[in-house]
Amino acid sequence: MKIIISGGMLANPAGEKRGRQDLLIEDGVIKAIGQNLGDADKVIDAAGKTVFPGFIDLHCHLREPGQEHKEDIASGTRAAAKGGFTAVCCMPNTTPPVDNAAVCALVLEKARRASVKVYPVGAATRGLEGRELTEMGELAEMGCVAFSDDGKPIADGGMMRAAMWYAATFGRFIMAHEEDTSISGSGVMNEGYHSTVLGLPGISRVAEEAMIARDLLLAEAENLHVHIQHVSTAGGVRMIRDAKARGVKVTCETAPHYFSLDDSACI
Repeated sequence: MKIIISGGMLANPAGEKRGRQDLLIEDGVIKAIGQNLGDADKVIDAAGKTVFPGFIDLHCHLREPGQEHKEDIASGTRAAAKGGFTAVCCMPNTTPPVDNAAVCALVLEKARRASVKVYPVGAATRGLEGRELTEMGELAEMGCVAFSDDGKPIADGGMMRAAMWYAATFGRFIMAHEEDTSISGSGVMNEGYHSTVLGLPGISRVAEEAMIARDLLLAEAENLHVHIQHVSTAGGVRMIRDAKARGVKVTCETAPHYFSLDDSACI
């Protein structure tokens, strides 16, 4: 089947052809980019729209195994495809976590029938408990693209340093959930005026920023890559920007609610 996407503004960071272009797709493969590409079985009018390559979600929760009442690989990847994503990286904080070959194999088997490509992220420590490293080499060989204890911080600095080095041995890196739980405690929202008015325990921004600072220092000192997950504070963004300017190997991500809402939305 031949499809032409016509008249859209082409976002093509990997190539030279940009601007208003037509795309010819044949049997699911882009065959040509340009103008006057001939006849097609279907023409999609993209005038006034931007045509992007498929998006990749670096941080999603497919919840399988063990939490299928929330999501599973089939439903999560269907939603991803509907939103324009062609690949997702799924977090390892399932039940049980993706901290061994058997659980990783289950995820990969389910992913064979998924709507988009699934890249598993393996657990950095056994049971996400922060005490013993997983067999990262085995998990990397199976297809894990990174390692994380997402949902929990690697609280011990020495363990984090070891995890970063071990992951790097296999060409991988740590995706860090940044939270000092001794500071965040039982908090449920940002600490400030609105938490006080609501009578809810707050979380100081320092709980996140202190851990970001630690891991940026580790990455800089050891010349290793660290990925900072779901950054939610201006201070965290500032520290990461400054570290990047110094040449630190750091990447990061955030989430829609962090840049579109603040704690006043809780009132």
